[in-house]
Amino acid sequence: MVKVLDRLLLFIYSLAVLIGSLIALAAALGWIAFQDTERFVYHVYFDRDVAFAFIPGMIVVMLISIRFFYIAVRRGRSNVPSIDQRTEFGDIRISLDTVENLALKAANRTRGIKDLKARVKVSQAGLDIIIRAIVDGESPIPLLTEEMQGAVKKYVEEITGIPVSAVSVFVANIQQPSSPTFKSRVE
Repeated sequence: MVKVLDRLLLFIYSLAVLIGSLIALAAALGWIAFQDTERFVYHVYFDRDVAFAFIPGMIVVMLISIRFFYIAVRRGRSNVPSIDQRTEFGDIRISLDTVENLALKAANRTRGIKDLKARVKVSQAGLDIIIRAIVDGESPIPLLTEEMQGAVKKYVEEITGIPVSAVSVFVANIQQPSSPTFKSRVE
């Protein structure tokens, strides 16, 4: 509700600033005669009917300005991407970094994995976890990735309580065997 109100206030404020800037531009270009401007200012100062119509409008613009200034300088919730859940006891926020680390922890338990990176996306169906892996090249890749997908899905759902809709694994490469070291033979 507050966001809708702020958007409405922003619309009204933008409209007022647009009209004010158009009037100022028209005056600067000489499209509004100086006598007309002088007469308007005179009426604002000395005609109570004009002043009583002008004052509330300027108070509204001033209050909206204060509201936007407050929004600009207040400390908001952190901009860290997170998953928000509501329980009977209150709100829970879990950062996407936390979920990524949980996925990496579960995937690291799979034998044959050498290097991992994870990324998490939130969808309507749940979490989409994308894992980039480098494997050892000794284990069958389909079995390895299937085991990793099951382990990550189960572990993340168990720890966070958030459903995982998909675990995608991208096997980026195989680990290159290290060059054999030769012992020099001295005779």
